[in-house]
Amino acid sequence: MDIFLDTADVKEVQDLVATGLIDGVTTNPSLAAKAGLSFQELIEQMCSLTDGPVSAEVSAEMAPEMIEQGLKLSKIAKNVAIKVPLTIEGLKACKVLSEQNLMVNVTLCFSTTQALLAAKAGATFISPFVGRLDDIGADGMALVREIRAVYDSFGLGTAILAASLRHVNHVLEAAKAGADVATMPPAVFRQLYKHPLTDLGLKAFQADWDKSGLVI
Repeated sequence: MDIFLDTADVKEVQDLVATGLIDGVTTNPSLAAKAGLSFQELIEQMCSLTDGPVSAEVSAEMAPEMIEQGLKLSKIAKNVAIKVPLTIEGLKACKVLSEQNLMVNVTLCFSTTQALLAAKAGATFISPFVGRLDDIGADGMALVREIRAVYDSFGLGTAILAASLRHVNHVLEAAKAGADVATMPPAVFRQLYKHPLTDLGLKAFQADWDKSGLVI
């Protein structure tokens, strides 16, 4: 499963990409508004930090304007994935943009029928929002599992990008559900490798080493 960072913080991306474990970046208008950069500058900097896909979301509501904005964004860098909403206008834009061999991330997916339409429209990624479904008492991860089953049944190549992941267990469950990608805030990524027993074990090993007089 690929790991994307869901952030508009350039410094965080630069820091975590250096681990060699980050496969791409997703942004959204809410995150971009806090970045302190123009949107074009933000996407350009993100794309320079990773060879993986960087999702850049259109702001238009109608397909012709979405397509125009998507084409403009695609010129920033070859690894831009144009992000469109899962509306009928977004699906129209997805169809046109994907037919021009551009990566398209269809976002704000909350049902399997929506995901099926996105795949038929040629989406590169479909982004089911797990945490937001959990927030209203639904089972967000069940949606990921159901999309996986439907896509596999028909041999659909759209990648499932599990989004709105709030904690480590979300990431684990996304992997078990067969998500192709999990996107998460940097803080959640850092929790993936943290464990108190690791810290305690390392501390004990270091103490024994220090007393041993051994050197490397």
